[in-house]
Amino acid sequence: MEEKIVEIIDNKVRPVLEEHHGNIEFVKLENLTVYVKLLGKCSGCPSARSTLEDVVLGRIREEFEEIKDVVLINDISQDIINMARKILKI
Repeated sequence: MEEKIVEIIDNKVRPVLEEHHGNIEFVKLENLTVYVKLLGKCSGCPSARSTLEDVVLGRIREEFEEIKDVVLINDISQDIINMARKILKI
C-alpha cells in the first residue's frame, strides 16, 4: 500500500503542487494515516490544510478509501496557521 501511495503522490499530487511552485514529500504511512511534508511555496502556506484535504487526501482516497487522514508535518506553529486562516477568512 505504501508504494502505491507514493506513486499516487508522485503522479497525481506533485504535478498539481508544482503548478504553484510547491512540492510534497511522503514521510510515512502509519495506522492508515499518511504523513507528508509540503515543500517549496506550499511550505508554510495558510491554505495547506485545504491542499491536504482536497488534493492529497482526495487523490489517495480515489484508490484507498480506507485511508483515514493525511497529516502535515511542519515547522510552523498552529497559532500562526490559525492567525493566517482568520486573516484569509478560511
